[in-house]
Amino acid sequence: MRGERIRLTNGDSVMSVLGKLASSHHRTDEVLNQQLAQEIARTKDSAAICELVDHLASSSKDVASDCIKVLYEVGALEPELIAEYVDVFIVLLNNSNNRLVWGAMTALGAITHLTADEIWPQIDTVIHATDIGSAITQDWGVRVLAVVSAKDSTYEAHIFPFLTNFIKECRPKDVPRYAESMLIAINETNRGDILPILEARKVVLRTAALKRLEKVIQKIKQ
Repeated sequence: MRGERIRLTNGDSVMSVLGKLASSHHRTDEVLNQQLAQEIARTKDSAAICELVDHLASSSKDVASDCIKVLYEVGALEPELIAEYVDVFIVLLNNSNNRLVWGAMTALGAITHLTADEIWPQIDTVIHATDIGSAITQDWGVRVLAVVSAKDSTYEAHIFPFLTNFIKECRPKDVPRYAESMLIAINETNRGDILPILEARKVVLRTAALKRLEKVIQKIKQ
């Protein structure tokens, strides 16, 4: 039930999950939020998750930020617990609060393997957020798009051209990381589109990054 007061397992008192957030204790670090996420994941507390989702729209930016933090941390541990809220996370990609945008993309990154078909109808929202987003939004956006692309040839036809152009235009130092994220989406049919781009980008990379990218290229060629 939304807004239900829930029993948390670190004590006998019954309290709102909001009382466990870092902002409720005037903390600026993430330790309490991480501990709460671990507790929710361990107990599979769906009521707590529901309350956190409800408060993503809080007028307090601190509360909303704490809620998305806990949600994507839960997703990293037990993705199926937040998968039903995939549409909520996609809506947040258009939010004016950048913390919610990259937090939502991080949450999507945790559940895309479970929700690729649900993400697909709204894939242009994900593409747009990835294209214009912050570094974290882009990091997770590429991962989300690659997983969805790998799910279906129709998805691939729409998504992969964006990914190839994205890696063609991104900062040199980011090429190896994005190439690694894209591996899941690269197959015998499309590798001819991406390999020339990766080979061309090798010339601007320093030794460590070059070695990292060469490992990806070798995997693609196998």
